[in-house]
Amino acid sequence: QVQLVESGGGLVQPGGSLRLSCAASGFIFSNYVMSWYRQAPGKEREMVALITSGGYTNYVVSVQGRFTISRDNAKNMVYLQMNSLKPEDTAVYYCNAARPKADGSWVGDYWGQGTQVTVSS
Repeated sequence: QVQLVESGGGLVQPGGSLRLSCAASGFIFSNYVMSWYRQAPGKEREMVALITSGGYTNYVVSVQGRFTISRDNAKNMVYLQMNSLKPEDTAVYYCNAARPKADGSWVGDYWGQGTQVTVSS
């Protein structure tokens, strides 16, 4: 069965750091684009960062220079290193896996259960 399990969330003070992890199983990990999304109360879910199997990355502007996404295809793991955290980073963070098709659409849109990140003094 497909599983994405996030860990590493918690409470941190502004300016602090957290490292989120996502353990993937049940699918061919190296064939999928992996990404981190987040959703704050009352807001739309937004994509924070993505990484392709070959290592291409992209970030939402608000986290550029502070967050780093990485993956280890041998271990089926995805990470999000979050530095210089701000209160506006507070959200539930979700791991996502999706696979592009030749026609431009996406399949295998899998989600983890989420991990809470709270940035507060």
